[in-house]
Amino acid sequence: MKKLTPILVVLAFVAIVVGVFLSLASSQNMTVIEKGNTALKPLPMQLNKYQDSDCGMVIEDLVYASQVVAPDGRTWFFHDHGGFVHWLEDKPFKDDVKIWVMSVDTHRWIDGKKAYYSRTDTTPMGYGFGAYEHKKEGLIPYEQMRLLMLRGETLNNPLIKKQLLGN
Repeated sequence: MKKLTPILVVLAFVAIVVGVFLSLASSQNMTVIEKGNTALKPLPMQLNKYQDSDCGMVIEDLVYASQVVAPDGRTWFFHDHGGFVHWLEDKPFKDDVKIWVMSVDTHRWIDGKKAYYSRTDTTPMGYGFGAYEHKKEGLIPYEQMRLLMLRGETLNNPLIKKQLLGN
């Protein structure tokens, strides 16, 4: 029984956290997914009314926001570009989605697969990937950003952070 106690404590904690997120979503009428976006376009987002589909946090700012639209029009929302990469990886439709990211330099929704990404922006989840419409030195293409995210080579990794920022 002593060996099971830590496992039971962790499971209870996870259940409480999930319960809190679900109750917040239902009590505040949070939007996690929108259906019917058959035009596959970015949807208007009202701050503090959308919940990140990866981590469950409320989207309070659009600077690093993303939207992933499945071919059937279902749309999911994210407050950090690294989150959509993480979330999308095990989805059967991952290769057929339309990705929209808010551009830091032009402040508009752009195609996430055509965007250029920084590695050192201060993003909500600390991954560091800011999306830019216009290419400039030091920015990387989508596929490279995706690969770095999946490998854990983000600002959340102390070795990468030191390599990129020197601290």
